[in-house]
Amino acid sequence: MSVTIRPLDLSDRSAWETLFQGYAAFYGVPQTPPMRDTVWGWLHDPEHGSNCFVAEQDGKLIGFTHYRPFVSTLRAITNGFLDDLFVDPNARGSGAAQALIDAVSAVGREKGWGVIRWITAEDNYRARSVYDRIATRTPWVTYDIKL
Repeated sequence: MSVTIRPLDLSDRSAWETLFQGYAAFYGVPQTPPMRDTVWGWLHDPEHGSNCFVAEQDGKLIGFTHYRPFVSTLRAITNGFLDDLFVDPNARGSGAAQALIDAVSAVGREKGWGVIRWITAEDNYRARSVYDRIATRTPWVTYDIKL
């Protein structure tokens, strides 16, 4: 059972929404249909900058990643930011997570980005075991100001 990575399609709405709800639940973030409508719109608006790859196995979506470019003013380059990555719990271990990250990395190489960057929760141990194998953990600490 191989995993296929492809761009999100308009026909993926229902399956993407189910996965996105699972992602929000994993992180304990309340979600509403209007919030998902907003994100769905961003993913199909070429002016917004957000993009999505989906992982498909046996004709079923099993995961997704949202990504976008961001600038590094210090280095005067564009990088890529992997905003979200989620694989259905029943499909974990399928290689979908790495395949999704590899797809974003390929876009980054094609566009000349300097790095692909993402953050995850400290206690997201299963995902971190993948990330630690394919990427370099940085020493940066992140902060949020709630507005």
